[in-house]
Amino acid sequence: MNLPVLSSTFFLTLLLMMGLFFFIRASAKDRTEQINLTPRESVDQLLSKLQVYFTQRAYHISSVDLQHQTMTFEGFVSPSWFLAIFLSGLAAIGLFCFSLVLSFLYPSLTLLFLGLVFLCPVGGLFYWKKSGRVEKVLLEVKTISGPNQSQPGENMQSLVIVTAHRDELAQLQKVDFLKSACNP
Repeated sequence: MNLPVLSSTFFLTLLLMMGLFFFIRASAKDRTEQINLTPRESVDQLLSKLQVYFTQRAYHISSVDLQHQTMTFEGFVSPSWFLAIFLSGLAAIGLFCFSLVLSFLYPSLTLLFLGLVFLCPVGGLFYWKKSGRVEKVLLEVKTISGPNQSQPGENMQSLVIVTAHRDELAQLQKVDFLKSACNP
């Protein structure tokens, strides 16, 4: 192979390796989001239903602050075996391609470059260590003014703010009692 083809192939492979690195790093990123719920029923009924829901999903109440009207749930989220193996496999393929390009550029060091493939479990281990963590769900109740406020104190509505991981919020929005009890 000639030098321009090898150098451009090396550059493209290097860019792919950088993308793989950022993909593996993003696999363990915190993705906390918020949703606002306006209950059609009383706030106490909604909070009790949410407490039962999160308890069934292996969360437990870690703190209740009556002054600020907040309730915090905690639960351990275990990492996925499939994703750890998948990320290790992607790292193996990426490192193998990178070592092949390097072995074309420096043929005398081929065995050394092929040894880079043995670093592939690092991607899965990184994900495993960072993804196994305690997740928090925060429920906060706020009182807001209604749209037709003719007198102070009239048309006061309650707003329930749920702060959690985006996957947990997606599951919560699919629950039947939430669809009938709230306006998201």
